[in-house]
This record gives sequence, structure tokens and C-alpha cells, in this order.
Amino acid sequence: MKKRIALALTALLPLAIALAATQSKTVTPVSELVPTEAQGQAGNLVYQLLSGSNYAYRSLPLDDALSAVIYDNYLESLDGNKLFFLASDIARFDAYKTTLDDAIKNRQLDPPFDIFKTYLTRVDERVAYARGLLKQDFDFSIDENYLYDREDAPWAASVKELDEIWRQSVKNDVLRLKLAGRSMPEIRETLDKRYALIGERVHQLRGDEVFENFMNAYGSAIDPHTSYMSPRSAENFNMSMRLSLEGVGAVLQVQEDFVVFRTIMPGSPAEKSGAIRPGDRVLAVGQGESGPMVDVVGWRIDDVVDKIRGPKGSVVRLDVQSMSEGEDGPHKVVRIVRDKIKMEEQAASKKIIDTEGKRIGVIELPAFYLDFEAARRGDADVRSATTDVRRLLQDLKRENVDGVVIDLRDNGGGSLLEAIELTGLFIDLGPVVQVRSADGEIEVDADEDAGVAWTGPMAVLVNRSSASASEIFAAAIQDYGRGLIIGGTTFGKGTVQTMVDLDRFPRPEGVQFGELKMTVAQFFRIDGGTTQNAAVVPDVPFPASIDGAEYGESMFKNALPYTQIEPADFRRLGSFKAITPELISRHQQRSAKDLEFSWWLEDVNFFKAENESKTISLNENVRLQERNAMKAKRQARDAQRKALGMKTPGLDDNDDGLQASERAIGTQVAQENAVKDLPDPLLNESAAILADAIALLEGNRPLLTQVFPQSPSARIWAQ
Repeated sequence: MKKRIALALTALLPLAIALAATQSKTVTPVSELVPTEAQGQAGNLVYQLLSGSNYAYRSLPLDDALSAVIYDNYLESLDGNKLFFLASDIARFDAYKTTLDDAIKNRQLDPPFDIFKTYLTRVDERVAYARGLLKQDFDFSIDENYLYDREDAPWAASVKELDEIWRQSVKNDVLRLKLAGRSMPEIRETLDKRYALIGERVHQLRGDEVFENFMNAYGSAIDPHTSYMSPRSAENFNMSMRLSLEGVGAVLQVQEDFVVFRTIMPGSPAEKSGAIRPGDRVLAVGQGESGPMVDVVGWRIDDVVDKIRGPKGSVVRLDVQSMSEGEDGPHKVVRIVRDKIKMEEQAASKKIIDTEGKRIGVIELPAFYLDFEAARRGDADVRSATTDVRRLLQDLKRENVDGVVIDLRDNGGGSLLEAIELTGLFIDLGPVVQVRSADGEIEVDADEDAGVAWTGPMAVLVNRSSASASEIFAAAIQDYGRGLIIGGTTFGKGTVQTMVDLDRFPRPEGVQFGELKMTVAQFFRIDGGTTQNAAVVPDVPFPASIDGAEYGESMFKNALPYTQIEPADFRRLGSFKAITPELISRHQQRSAKDLEFSWWLEDVNFFKAENESKTISLNENVRLQERNAMKAKRQARDAQRKALGMKTPGLDDNDDGLQASERAIGTQVAQENAVKDLPDPLLNESAAILADAIALLEGNRPLLTQVFPQSPSARIWAQ
């Protein structure tokens, strides 16, 4: 039921949610929602880079044909589920379909702003209608199905038709809360507040965000991975890559009209103050020792974050109130000296799994991060994925592990350089990836550092969300025959992007244009193939948890096709073909007996079937039966775990009908911790597969010679 849980009305506003995870009583006046001269200049720069130069890997002319694609992308970003615009609106907008190219070239961006203003009007109408529906009662005994996925549905032909769609949507929201045990007065209060906030969130979007969204419609018309970033978006991206920022060391979240502390980072200035707890509200922010306290109640969360962040060593004062005290409770001013904050939760980490008589080290790598600014400065101590993994490998050596699994599940990529450097920890000199630029030139990027950080057995665990740099690393390990690839087929992204700072071009003083992330090259495996659309196929596959047609590079209409070039000059270390049938056989036998793995597979098949329907019953008895069945399944599994002496996560996965901003912070944290405690059968099975491979090769010189002709022993898979 996970997809169904996401059906609350806030999920129906892609632009509002993507651009402004906010809460505010203030709105952006419609009179200010007009394109600026600076935006016209920035848009023209993007045009010159994407369509007027040889810099882009796929340089498409900005003409009527591309304008039509931009138009469709923009409408989808605003109303992809077709819940706001009427068919008559689309008929009026169609005049813009082949003129958006001229709007960008001529720096006259009124059309996308006109469309957005109509969107505002329609959101207001829908919000008013939804709030009005809460005054009536619903009959949940009727056999009625709600089509919640309207991507392929036609635009509503009339207000009456749109009213019916929204009646069903509101009815679903009411039913979710009713099934969760809420009384009707509570339900009406919760939903009325929720719907009112939808309108507020949309109305607080600023002109620069409307512009960013429109330019992203242009970028995605070129290829799926080209996008425009406003100055604020670009800074947030850079912070995520360097895993550091300067501030107080806390994660903030919106709760009703307040920005609250969600988590406090260990060792951070916020924690050291001893005066801040998760759930505390931020009422006002003051700069320095004596700067005026600025009331931030009702502000956008990103604006509050901007005020709290600041240079290392500077002082910020926060007027804080405990959530338990209520809106009229006491509050206090907390003085904090800002510091450099390391985002360790997003960094590489390790653990050890004992399985099948072997001790297997696991390194989880969430992203291929690199502090680009420090690297450009030539700093000696640059934070990167490779330096962190190297350190963890040294730790695992000291702990005498027999093999290492690099867990790249859900790793969407990052720095191309880091993918090359990380591969170099496992091979001693040689090509890693081939890169073809827009002019057709092919460059072979190689590991040029002698030595190997880990010479022993290894495996790489991937899934459908492993993309880009993850695929470069996994493909290189596979092509060399250096280690086993285990898991699901990867995303299939085989293109290279670079960040272009638009502020390097002439501009008015004080104006910032932002940055353009654009595709400039395509990468190829050292065997000559590409991961583009083809992905990396594991040696030992797990059942697919996601339909490749629904998620992955192949789902994009304008993705680059698969192609091939000549192989690079490299020496293959080995091949696992001689033992993969046995490894797969052992995996199948073991996983069939593994309760957690079997339950995972059962859940995968269940959710696949659920997602295919795209509808949900609005009959209370039907939904109650589904809910009870899920609860019974969970309880039965926990009982089995308990009987076998296994850990029970204690996770209640029944839908509570609430949005994140409506839940108490403590409840959210408890749920997340429960999820973290869930068994990881895929990781455990991956460790077991690697242990099997070690055991097969250990002491079997004929087989070892067949798998690794260059390797003198089973414990050394590469020299």
C-alpha cells in the first residue's frame, strides 16, 4: 500500500512540492510574477549553450518542434496528474506551443508566466472546492473506485468533471484518516488545514522559481539529465557534493506555521548548546550579538535556513519554543557560534557480516561525493568518496575480513573522477572508462596510481537506482573480472554532465544567473559497450523489484540510444563464468529457505500487482479488509521471527493518513529508526554469495586458474 499512502492532496502539486517545501502566511503578489530582464538574459545564455554551440553533447535547434516538447514538459511539471487545468485552458495555451522557442530567444518570457498564473487560479478553485466538500458526509458503503494515476487520462472537459475527480480524491483522504482511527471532527480539521496550506504553498512561489521550472522544461527537452539551477539550488547541490556546510548542525522541518528542529547532529553547535531539542520551534532569528530578532513564524523553510546558516565562527541567536508548551508557552533565546558541519550520514560507512563460515566486510556508499571547491584550490585534505572508502578498507583489513562488498544500492552517482579513483583502489593501473565528447573525440580515463588498496575478494551490490558513476565503477569491476556484480540491473545512465556557472558571463552588478547542468559527453565501458539504456547486468541477479519500463533510463522518451565503440586496451584479470552457475544455484537454494528474502520477494510481487491497477477502492469494508490483511501479515512475520529468536523490527506500516508535516517529530523519528532496524536480506544474501565464491576458489587451484589466470591464490583475486 505504499503507493496508495502517497495519495494525499499535497502530492498532487508537483511544482509546489518540488520547489517549495514551505509553509507561510505570506504570498507572492501576482503583480510580482512577471519575468525579469535578468531572467531573459539567463534564459538566452541557456539557449546559446544548449542549442547555439557545439558544447552540448546533443545540441538540438531551438525551433517549433523543440518548443512543442518544452510546452508539454512544462505542463507536466505543473499538472502532471491533470487535476487542475481544464481542457479549455489547454486549448488557450496551445497558442504558445510553437512560440516558446521565440520567447526564449527574444528574452520575452511572458508565456510561461501566463500559464503559471492560470495555474494559480485553478489551484485556488480546487482548494476552495475541496474545503467545501469537508462540510458534507461521505457514503463509504458504495462500491466506487478512484483513479489516482491520471497521467494518461484526458484533461477534464468541464468543471463538473473536475469536481467529480476531486470529490473522489477528498473522499479517499477522509477514508484514510477514518481507517486510522480519527474522529470526523479531527478529520475535518486536519484536512481543512492541509488543503488551505496547498493554496498558500503555491502562492508563495516566487518568480525565480517559476523561471527555474520553465528552464528545466527546456533542459529536459534536450535530454533527461540537463537542468537549470537557480543560485540557491546550485549552492544546495554543491553542499551535497562536498558533504559539508557552515551553520548550527541541525535538520529543520515544517510543522504547520512553524519551522522546527527535526534532528540535532551529534557534536554540532546546536547539540553543544544544550538548549535545543527535536521538535522545538524557531520563532525568530538574530544575527551576531546584537542584531535585531526577526520573526520567522510563517516563513518559507528555505528562507529560515538561509538566516540560520552562516560563516564559521559567526554568532546566530535563535528564539526557541518547546513544542510541548503550545503556541502561548514560554520561549528562550539561544546563542550559538556557527561551525563547519560534516554531513556524515551521507558519507561512506562500514559493517561486518559473518556468513557461510566467512567474515565479509560491507562498505555502503550513498554517493560519489567530492569537495570540488577544495579540489580546485589544491587543498591537501580533500573530502571525497575515495578517501573515505580507502580508510574504511584499511579498517576492514585490520579486522581480518575475508572479502568486501561495496554496496551501491540507491547510489545515483556524482563525480566521474571519483568513479575512476574508486576503481583504482581495486585495480593496479589501467583504463576505467572511455568518454566521447560532443566533437566525437574519445578519451580513455585510467587509474594512474600504482598500488591496490584491497587485493582480496570483492563484490558490488547494485539495484535499479544505481546510476551514472555507480555504473562506471560496477562496469569496470565487471569488465576486468575483478569482482562479482550482484543484485538488480542498474539504471542505464551513460551520459556525463558538467556544471556551467552562468555568472561567469557578463551580467549586471549584483545579479546572479545560476548554473546549468548540461550533458557534455557519453561514457563507454572499457569493453566498448555503453551503460546507456543497456545498464549493468549483474553476474548473480536478484528478482527485479522495479519494472524497468517504469523506472530507469529507458522510461525517458528522449534518452540517448545504446551504441558501441572500440574496446580500450586493457588486461582482463579474470572471469566468473566458470562458477556463476554454481553461485546462482546456491543462492536460489539458500534464499528459498531464507524467511526475510522470501518475504521481500512476496512484497515485491504484491506491490507490482498493486501499482498496475492505478485505482483504489473507496469502499470502507474493502479497504478495512486490505488493512487487516496487511496487519495480520506483519504480525505473523513478527511471530515467526520471535519463535526463531530473530529480531522483530516492531514497525507499524499501516497508513496513518497523515502528511509528514502533520506528524509529531518523535513519531517520525521512531518510524525511521524502525525502518533502519528492518532486516536487509539482499545485503545478507550478497555477503553469502561472496562467501560462496571464496569457498569455491579456496584451495581449488584448477578452478582458481580458470577464473583468475593471473592470481596465485584464492585470497588474492588481483595482483
